Parts: sequence; C-alpha cells; structure tokens
Amino acid sequence: MPLPQDELTALAARLDDAALTATAVPQPTWPPGADTDDAYAVQSALMNRQLARGERTVGLKMGLTSRAKMVQVGVSEVIWGRLTDRMRVPDGGAVDVSTLIHPRVEPEVAFLIGRDVLPGDDFASAVAAVAPALEVIDSRYADFRFSLPDVIADNTSAAGFAIGPWQPPPTALANLGVLLEIDGRVVQTGSTAAILGDPRRAFEEAVRLAGRQGVRLREGWVLLAGAATAAVPLAPGAQVRAVVEGLGTASLSAKGDDRA
Repeated sequence: MPLPQDELTALAARLDDAALTATAVPQPTWPPGADTDDAYAVQSALMNRQLARGERTVGLKMGLTSRAKMVQVGVSEVIWGRLTDRMRVPDGGAVDVSTLIHPRVEPEVAFLIGRDVLPGDDFASAVAAVAPALEVIDSRYADFRFSLPDVIADNTSAAGFAIGPWQPPPTALANLGVLLEIDGRVVQTGSTAAILGDPRRAFEEAVRLAGRQGVRLREGWVLLAGAATAAVPLAPGAQVRAVVEGLGTASLSAKGDDRA
C-alpha cells in the first residue's frame, strides 16, 4: 500500500530539518508494501520544502551508477535525485563542511542539457556540453547507513557540486581515466567505464527513471552522470581536484570547523 500522506510529509520534514541543522536522524521504518515510488514521493515533498524557501531546480543527478558505489553503500539499483542552485559551488570555490553531517566527495562527469528532453530523445541530440565535476554527498541518516528507499527519500544524499569548464561532447566517453586528488595526493583512481559502462547511459537512465515520476530534463539543466570511484571523506581544509582524461579538471576546497 502507498505510504500514507501524513507519514510521507513527516519523513520529508524530518530529513529537511536534519539537513538544516546538520543533525543525523535514524533510518525510517517503511510500512509493508512500501516501494521506491513511495521513496520518490518523499523526495518530491522534501524538494518542495526547499523550493518553497526560494531554491531553484538546476538539474538532476544519478546515483549508484558504479559498482564501487553500490558496494560502498550496500545497494544495487541506479537511482536519481535533484539539484538546486543552493548546492552549486563555483569551480575552485569552497564548501562549508561544518554545515554537513557526513561530508564526502567523489569525481563525476557532468552533462549540460541543450533543450527540453522528451522520452526517446538521445544523448547526441540533447546534450550540449560535457565537463569534469565533483559532487559532495551527505547522508542525513545516522552512521551513513541506509536502504535503497532511505537514500532515495533523502534526495540521494545530494549536498553540493562543482563543475569544471564545459566543452563539446567528445566522440568517446566510455573509458576515460579518472583521478580524485586530495591536497595534491591521488586518493582514488578509476575510469568513466565505471559509470554504467559509458556515462552516456546515465542520460538514458535519467530520462527513463525520472520520467516515471513525471520529471523531465530541461534546457540549461545539469545532469551529473554518477561517480567513477568510491566517495572519500571531506575534511575541513581539504583541497580537492577531479581529473578526467580529455575533459580537464574540477576543483573545490572545504572550509569550516572540524566536527570530529
């Protein structure tokens, strides 16, 4: 049976308050029969609260697109979440990790959507540009532990993102080397092949999965294709850089008090 409206609204409010106060909450108890549609309904209610405060939707993000991420969080299905302008960090800018609970960072590939996307539209006709990117994630659940419905409801742990210089989509994206550097030291290595075998497939999944919930990619939106490596903790003072072969770099720094 669908999640009752009062429970849906209460969970969205609890997650929103957790993010606003940087205070972790327990994992929810889902009623028998609850499914990912219920979780996406909570996500939508959560985002409506943020939009009501004046935030603006600027794109979507794909999650759990790499085997490393699936193993890291113990789930096995591709998911999607929403990006707002509050989450945007300028390339080379700073994110205040004192406002987050479990800040982590991961290297990504970003797509710039060139026009409103309809079902059946393909990557070549809809994506205007590609760039290296970094995503900051922050589960609002205690101990960074969650089930698949939990993380969907929590807007796939979205917290921030930085995008490097845009360029025309290259002819090949399927096997580009990826490095994640912290303070000049390589802490993760990977390949864009870890993103569903080819990051362009993330576009197809975004169209399909978000479309199920009545959400379409819009002209000017950003789509984060997913991480090519496991995420790593983001500590105050860290200088972070993603390097994607043939695409360039994206960077950010972490500021704020050490919450440890």
